[in-house]
Amino acid sequence: MSTRTPLMDDSVRFAGDAVEILDRRVYPFEVRWERCATSEDVAVAIERMVTQSSGPLFATTAGMVLAAREARHEPPGAAAARLRAAGDRLIATRPTNNHIRDAVAALLAATADGPLANASGSDLVPAVEAAAAEHDAGYRAHSAALGAHTAGLLPDGARVLTHCWADAYLIGTVRAAQDAGKRLEFVCTETRPYLQGARLTAATLVEMGYRPTLITDGMVAAALADGLADVALTAADRVTLDGHVINKVGTLGVALAARHAGVPFYAMVSAPDPQAPTAADVAIEHRDGDEVLHVLGARSAAEGVTGYYPAFDTTPPHLVTRIVTARGVYRPEHVKEAV
Repeated sequence: MSTRTPLMDDSVRFAGDAVEILDRRVYPFEVRWERCATSEDVAVAIERMVTQSSGPLFATTAGMVLAAREARHEPPGAAAARLRAAGDRLIATRPTNNHIRDAVAALLAATADGPLANASGSDLVPAVEAAAAEHDAGYRAHSAALGAHTAGLLPDGARVLTHCWADAYLIGTVRAAQDAGKRLEFVCTETRPYLQGARLTAATLVEMGYRPTLITDGMVAAALADGLADVALTAADRVTLDGHVINKVGTLGVALAARHAGVPFYAMVSAPDPQAPTAADVAIEHRDGDEVLHVLGARSAAEGVTGYYPAFDTTPPHLVTRIVTARGVYRPEHVKEAV
């Protein structure tokens, strides 16, 4: 198996005074970096799906650094206000995944909403840079711990069905399984309409030494009924305190099919959201239905057709076998203990 770092594991980087974000809309056919000179550029990139899954977390911390640099000449008070405004703008880009919200809150707590509330702009810059680096490192550590816990659930030789792109969680799981000497096989859904499963999950698994099998989203029930996979494994964009799993639309269908086939369904999340006691507390992002009418930039539906695109769905606790967090593995009804 390959030991090199997958490109998707390092998809946001600083380049001089700007931030470069790997454009996940065209990867792996093209390795293109979106250059963001301002925090607003970063926000637009997140909105336009240049980056998804864990990518917006790293883009957000980088965007906050750019915002601090933009405010370097502001006087005390004004610099903090500008940083907060940039944070609000970033949070508004994608409402369902709480990575962005939590990253902004952490950076502000360490700087403008904390000990540096009255600092000048020039003093905020190094503090925000340090807080961003700390938050990024913490997320990577949590993902590695989560991966180790997940790998412990997968028997040697397991055939794992994935849905969409689990990013650092999946990479951490694969690395932990490899370190334990476990042999795994993967079946990946393509994940319409952006094909993250086909382009990101499958491509990254190939980088890591696997030869995954690709299926369309509509094949999940048939694949599980045919015994093509032993485990269904997805990430979660949000998990509520009562054990609901909110993830890429189609996850509910995977869980239903897994239950019917007698296959365990595991969901991975760094931690449940303390601000979401129930599923009613999570805003489900609805994107422009026009996105469903296109595949890789080409229209796939006839003129006169309209699209409907809830980007996420909610899987109830009774369909979830276990929720894996950085603190360990929990039954859905007990996941609040991981906060």
